[in-house]
Amino acid sequence: MPSMTRPKVLSWASSVEENTLDQAEKSAQLPFIEGHVALMADAHLGYGATVGSVIPTKGAIIPAAVGVDIGCGMAAVQLDLKAKDLPDTLDPLLSKIGEVVPAGVGQGHEDFKTAKTVHKLGTPDTHLTDKQANTVLRQMGTLGAGNHFIEVCLDADDRVWIVLHSGSRGIGNQIAMSHIKKAKGMMKQYFIDVPDPDLAYFVEHTPEFDAYWKDLTWSQEYARLNRVTMMQNVYNEFAGMLGRLPGTIMEVNCHHNYTALENHKGRNLYITRKGAISARVGELGIIPGSMGTNSFIVSGLGNKASYTSAPHGAGRRMSRTQAKREFDTESLSRLMEGKAWNADHAKGLLDEHPRSYKDVHQVMEDSADLVEITHELTQVLNFKGG
Repeated sequence: MPSMTRPKVLSWASSVEENTLDQAEKSAQLPFIEGHVALMADAHLGYGATVGSVIPTKGAIIPAAVGVDIGCGMAAVQLDLKAKDLPDTLDPLLSKIGEVVPAGVGQGHEDFKTAKTVHKLGTPDTHLTDKQANTVLRQMGTLGAGNHFIEVCLDADDRVWIVLHSGSRGIGNQIAMSHIKKAKGMMKQYFIDVPDPDLAYFVEHTPEFDAYWKDLTWSQEYARLNRVTMMQNVYNEFAGMLGRLPGTIMEVNCHHNYTALENHKGRNLYITRKGAISARVGELGIIPGSMGTNSFIVSGLGNKASYTSAPHGAGRRMSRTQAKREFDTESLSRLMEGKAWNADHAKGLLDEHPRSYKDVHQVMEDSADLVEITHELTQVLNFKGG
């Protein structure tokens, strides 16, 4: 059950660091917070606002609370395949995924096959340079780096799933950074004190707010379509491997870094989920574990105290620098035994070591009043961008 760990901070985390709680309390102090800040079970320290927090605001939005990967989230597809339909080794599929889904910082397609998809989006409010417009085209259908991944998983019935995690790539980052800088400048211009410079905000019905809102919604849709495009490309590789088109049983696509205008307790609020998913009654979502651990397809329970939200994953328990210092490739290889993965890039993946994340099973236990587990997934292939 949740507890009020700080003034106006309601936490579902059974284990959370003091500096994380202190950071969440700073967000909760802002004058336009309506109610309390909800901390998910995977909460940990972030830039400005806490990762794993749900921030309800009236008449204002905090760009840094959304974060620099606007619209980052998950997609999953359940196929009408069983484990027995898969080849003995998935290493060739791992290589094929690497060919059709560019991965890593700044990586993109060298052709513009996704141009039609991008053009359907229209344009953001921010004027794009020729270089940025090129990035928008090149990076549609690409993975990125860090904790972004593509997995092949099996559920309890041995059904095959494709699961992936990515966001709005380079353009989302650039748009976000521009607005964060602008918001900070406005705080100085109007002599507004905020508990943390990264909690700078835009006020509703101002030109700055309107520009950010248009860019925000554009970037969130770019991120969603990016996941759809990657999923289609991975699905096509499955079809090529099997020599037929597998059917799809279930599809889920959800943001976990975003803002939406929602009604809670009769009030229209901007709900910013920074590392959290929407979990309305019956709404399907995805809560992934870390590299080498299980993930979960969930159905929302509509918990009003969480603003109908749930965790977005396992949540880090140590920094990337600490993980690289504490772990070695041998321990990572042991934990990934029996799976197809980027073993030749093991040293570059130490910051994603499973033990650098919280226990996803504990996260799910803490979230029992937020979501119901519909499928627990065990990964058999994990592809990451270096």
